[in-house]
Amino acid sequence: MKTRLFILMTFLTLPLWKGGAGFLYAQSMNVECVGTATQRVNGSDTVFIFANSIGLHSKIGAVDWYSTATGTAVQTDQEDFYPDDGGYYIVKGGVEYSPFYVFVCKDADVTMEATADCENTVLRCSGDIAPYTYTRRNGTQGRLTRACSIDYTALAWNTEAWTDSAAQMNATLNATMTMPALYGKTPITLCYDAEIRDALGLEPACTTIDIAEEDIKAVKMELVALVTARENDPAGNNELERPIDQKLEESKSYSGALEVAFYSNPTPAATFYQWTIYKATDRIATRNDRDIRYAFSEPGSYRIVGRVNNAFCTSDSAETVVNISESYLRVPNVFTPNGDGINDEFRVAYRSLRDFHCWVYNRWGKLVYEWTDPSKGWDGMIGGRPASEGAYFYVIRAMGTEAARNASYVGLKAVYQKRKLNADESVTGVYQLSGDINLIRGK
Repeated sequence: MKTRLFILMTFLTLPLWKGGAGFLYAQSMNVECVGTATQRVNGSDTVFIFANSIGLHSKIGAVDWYSTATGTAVQTDQEDFYPDDGGYYIVKGGVEYSPFYVFVCKDADVTMEATADCENTVLRCSGDIAPYTYTRRNGTQGRLTRACSIDYTALAWNTEAWTDSAAQMNATLNATMTMPALYGKTPITLCYDAEIRDALGLEPACTTIDIAEEDIKAVKMELVALVTARENDPAGNNELERPIDQKLEESKSYSGALEVAFYSNPTPAATFYQWTIYKATDRIATRNDRDIRYAFSEPGSYRIVGRVNNAFCTSDSAETVVNISESYLRVPNVFTPNGDGINDEFRVAYRSLRDFHCWVYNRWGKLVYEWTDPSKGWDGMIGGRPASEGAYFYVIRAMGTEAARNASYVGLKAVYQKRKLNADESVTGVYQLSGDINLIRGK
């Protein structure tokens, strides 16, 4: 006795849905598929694809089996029917039921060629994957096309490195196609009837060619810029716009001097590198290393352009922007070294300074403290002992990063001349300040 795997088939005009072998398709179950089959809905037509041979069984007893192409009976008064590819319908007691179309899954012969170029990859897929064609009851022709697809591995940037990423595209036979440029070696696989064969449990029908690394010409880069933090005092809560170790933000301004590391992150075929740094429209630096570091001091907006190429392909480029703030220096008039973690040191607020020196004097003009790092300050101690509360006098000299390299300080005024000491207001980025700082310990 022949073992049957049944797939139920409808003859209602209700909507049908796609499914794999073994699915039920509707409520009026007059004919069953014998063997492994899968249903395709092609417009208003119901098509069944069989894994091997076609087998049909009537659920309503013996019927007459008719061809949709000729309208004539091809088998009469039988429950089981094993036809060739084509369209059929059944008749019982003068009642005609809706047609259906059956085919055996077909093999095909396909070939593929590929050439990796700088801008794209050119493919030529050849062969004949004939569609499933049939004649309807009204004489019109139906055509179920067979899907062809191409699978390959593309390189995708995942914020830290290039990684393999599965990619797919539809294929057209006997035509030249283009796919995106390849940046790394990969097999390219052409498959047909993938969904149908998977539903039928058949092995994939594919052909594969390998694109070797030496055949890859296209290049690409992924520019990553990382800001270098200050080495001293990582908290840096008195330096405004202080750089920390993180990815550069183009919309943000930074306190100078700022050191930035630029990484090209090239794809494997890249062999030549070029970096160009512009301030406004002026080119101020060029480099030819794969990755570079550069220190930005003067205020302004800088544009950094990176390029990678090789002997075959024109360069791919990427760019970013670095913004450096003008210098700033402000001095408080009170601090409270009482150990509560709030305003415990006499510190200035600043940004973009390249030179700094502060002297603190008591009421008798004696120097009690000095420091040269603007991120540091005076903790209110003298000789290891707490200083008395009261007013102290400070003198500060500082240079902003925008100050000319030959800029100099004007002569220092008398210590007790309690006013701004910058005698020449036109000297850009030069600070000479003096005034009172009040030490209050509180509780």
